[in-house]
Amino acid sequence: MTDWRKSSHSGSYPETCVECAALAPAPNAVVGIRDSTDPRGPRLALTPDAWRALLVRLKGEM
Repeated sequence: MTDWRKSSHSGSYPETCVECAALAPAPNAVVGIRDSTDPRGPRLALTPDAWRALLVRLKGEM
């Protein structure tokens, strides 16, 4: 079973939550991202480098 983690910034806004999880271990690591309100819905699969780049970009816009 995959251990999905919800953003600590979700707080009182559950309708805008995202979750992430390690979907595959190194050396072929994959980070998954999904909408917490639709856990069976579509997911993004990113490399660790792409995940870090996304976080840097998001932090810069907030």
